[in-house]
Amino acid sequence: MKSRILSLLLLAAFVTAACGGKQMQQQAEQRVELVETTALATSDISRELEFSTTLEGWQTLNVAPSLTGKIEHIYVEVGTSVDAGSMLVRMDQNQYTTTKLTYANLGVELQRMESLRESGAVSQQAYDQTKLNYEQTKESLAFLEKNTYVRAPFAGVISAKNYEDGELYSGQPILVLTQIYTLKALIAIPENYYPLVKKGMQVNLSSEIYPGETFPATVEVVYPTVDPASHTFQAKLRIPNSGLKLRPGMYVKTRMSLGMARAMVVPYQAVLKLTGSNDRYVFVDDGGVARRVFVKLGQRFDENIEIISDELQEGDRLVTVGQAKLVDGSKLNVTKEN
Repeated sequence: MKSRILSLLLLAAFVTAACGGKQMQQQAEQRVELVETTALATSDISRELEFSTTLEGWQTLNVAPSLTGKIEHIYVEVGTSVDAGSMLVRMDQNQYTTTKLTYANLGVELQRMESLRESGAVSQQAYDQTKLNYEQTKESLAFLEKNTYVRAPFAGVISAKNYEDGELYSGQPILVLTQIYTLKALIAIPENYYPLVKKGMQVNLSSEIYPGETFPATVEVVYPTVDPASHTFQAKLRIPNSGLKLRPGMYVKTRMSLGMARAMVVPYQAVLKLTGSNDRYVFVDDGGVARRVFVKLGQRFDENIEIISDELQEGDRLVTVGQAKLVDGSKLNVTKEN
């Protein structure tokens, strides 16, 4: 009996809430809101995009030989500038020295086998086996030389050092080599600008460390896919840095000019944000009734902002004052038209 009464009470509460919500919606639609509107119009704008990013070395290499063992000598310190081919690390040479002697002996043996083969004193099979051993040892020697005497594959600066002479190398990179004479940066660009961004475009960088100074960069790669979550695509910038003013890890702003374009620019406060999401919308006067239109944001111009929507066209009356009180379908009393 008690459970039946409780169920009836809950049902009554639900019906009351539903009726109340419906009644509130009806009241909102019946209430007339005082607003001001502005006619939408397109204008010519200089299309400039600004993004923030962090600089990276054009190339970064973890100096990690494929041989474990004792580190005999490290030739550089953190901050050392090196050229391509410079010696960085010398590992334990025992295995390399042994293989080098074996290779030399096999070379002599191969020459002897070639002479014997010509006179018919040795079989082709024995000659082929000796030659195979010689070639395999040659490859092993090249591998050991590369990993015993470790050289820089490109010019750069040593940005980390994790061992000292005589320590046992156990897998963690011995050094980190970073190319800083050329830098790179990735920027995320809204998808609607994808057709306008091309490889080779010029970009200007600025840093708070150097006020009033700009640094040139070039779009090196435009990534071919768009992130479905953020609706942005990435572009990779190539940044010359011969003066070494810029360094990996620095925070910079980038400015990219895309030329002139026609756009709808409206007061920033006219654009509202949907609660619980990043969706933006505006209200337009549709015959005395508020109609909500979702938009994408473009370029910001001080107190104004570009909006993008296929549902809007020139001449539509945009609500610019009183829009925060509106819901879709609210009746409007326009007190001022701009």
